[in-house]
Amino acid sequence: MECLENLFAEPTRRDVLRWGVACGAAGVLCDSAAVAQDTAGTGALEGPKLEGVARHEALFWEELADRKVKCTLCPRECEVADVERGYCGVRENQGGRYQTLVYGALCSANVDPIEKKPLFHYLPGTTAFSIATAGCNIECVFCQNWRISQFRPEQVPSRHVPAERLVGSCRSHGSPTIAYTYSEPTVFYEYMHDSAALARRHGIGSVMISNGYIQDKPLRQLCRHLTGVKVDLKAFTETFYVDHCAGELKPVLETLETLKDIGIWFELVVLIIPTLNDSSDEIRRMSRWVVKHLGPDVPMHFTRFHPTYRMTNLPRTPVSTIERCRQVAFDAGVHYAYAGNVAMHPGENTYCHGCRHELIRRVGMQTASNRLKDGKCPKCGTAIPGVWSQEQALAFSPRS
Repeated sequence: MECLENLFAEPTRRDVLRWGVACGAAGVLCDSAAVAQDTAGTGALEGPKLEGVARHEALFWEELADRKVKCTLCPRECEVADVERGYCGVRENQGGRYQTLVYGALCSANVDPIEKKPLFHYLPGTTAFSIATAGCNIECVFCQNWRISQFRPEQVPSRHVPAERLVGSCRSHGSPTIAYTYSEPTVFYEYMHDSAALARRHGIGSVMISNGYIQDKPLRQLCRHLTGVKVDLKAFTETFYVDHCAGELKPVLETLETLKDIGIWFELVVLIIPTLNDSSDEIRRMSRWVVKHLGPDVPMHFTRFHPTYRMTNLPRTPVSTIERCRQVAFDAGVHYAYAGNVAMHPGENTYCHGCRHELIRRVGMQTASNRLKDGKCPKCGTAIPGVWSQEQALAFSPRS
């Protein structure tokens, strides 16, 4: 990993953006590093190191008595007293006015393959300019990015990056997409909303990599500017969400149904954890629900768990378990079920659901070959669901 001093030593380098503190996702943000100025017009990120927090008027909240506020952004609907914060730790009541403390306060960024999100049916072989702020609105005890998601903004080194600078940097790196990821984008909603709207005007798409813990109204407003979504479906029982995520399953399922109603492209990831959510019965019920409520074409990624954060007592998921989950999903009618975190596995590849011809081969989160022809199988002509061009991505308009 490199620090900012090295990455931004030459502002004309094409690989300047590899900074942050996301575990295994980005480079380390050096507290003493100075960000290079964009004097050469490269679009390199610039801005002062944040001291404290970045205050900005929040969206989606209501005034209550005694200068309290009620947050209506996520299903928690936190009622927050004056000078207190919501559960996420990045939204604060100041005198009866609700504020976000992370607007443009980026703590992590990287240029990733879009396959790393993972999104397999969205512009394969391209990159995503990936960013995050501190904070999350649930707490998964197995979170791989807990060093930023489970900390308050004062505890994480950050840089102030205006939306204009973000979009400019994305363009300079040749990425067709901005990915709001690593932590939970819902908690930095305002910055994501404004950046995605600006990016679309400049021909750049935006994808939200989310836990799905968001209310209907803000989600619908946000999707006017997004071009894709990936949702982590943690499990298919309320018990799992309560015990291991400090959340609930029902709001996530409602989010998925809203995404279906809106018509935006989205994919699902299920982290398979031994003994907790890996039974064939649970995967079968989950897959049948997906087919019935979302349709058979929504890709499901079954990924391997590895011990981390507060869950270090369980082993890595056996590859055979991932293979079993894929087969259960296929048997339930899912057209596209993938194996995640299993290097060189055929389950990483995309096959036509009509004739099973191999369409996209992936190696290590990279697209090695893509045989699609105008979004169709070259062998049988079956249309493959997904977003296969930037023009298609930017042409998306919500149905409702």
